[in-house]
Amino acid sequence: MEQPLRNVRPNIVQSIRAFTVKDLQAAAETLGHHFLYANLATALNKQDILELISTQFQLPPHNGKNLDALYDCLTDTVYKSGPQTGFVCVLEHIPTSPKFDKEAREQLLDVFRDVADFWAERKVPFRCFYSFSVARAPRPADLEQADEPLLTDKLVDVSPQALRMSSPFNAGYWLSAA
Repeated sequence: MEQPLRNVRPNIVQSIRAFTVKDLQAAAETLGHHFLYANLATALNKQDILELISTQFQLPPHNGKNLDALYDCLTDTVYKSGPQTGFVCVLEHIPTSPKFDKEAREQLLDVFRDVADFWAERKVPFRCFYSFSVARAPRPADLEQADEPLLTDKLVDVSPQALRMSSPFNAGYWLSAA
């Protein structure tokens, strides 16, 4: 039988990349590891994120709703509860909004990197996978029910050439079209 996550270091925080949540959950089950999942798509700020993680990871109620308390809950509290086989953690749709900027995202991921280091010292695998959500403006209710379609709704047929030209990184296509 193939060893799941064999190409992934045992203590790492990385982008989810080619993995799916189902694949990671199955890998955790096969390895006998805890599977921790948090969908952060509805979060708008740091407090929302901490609340969602606390709820979805089923952390103890004394979690102080700050990054230090999150670290403590994922390390000392779990460590004191007995021997651990390992962890596969997924943070899906971390917001990329002005209220949760790049610095805040890095602080959150740093906590999980520190948790991975904590478990590495104890020879317990802790793999954390994350994805970012795309910032999008909320759509007003009156636009959703408008009779007139939006301009983007009118785009029905887009040629492959137009799609390739739509990327600012496809300089060759832009130059050939000029």
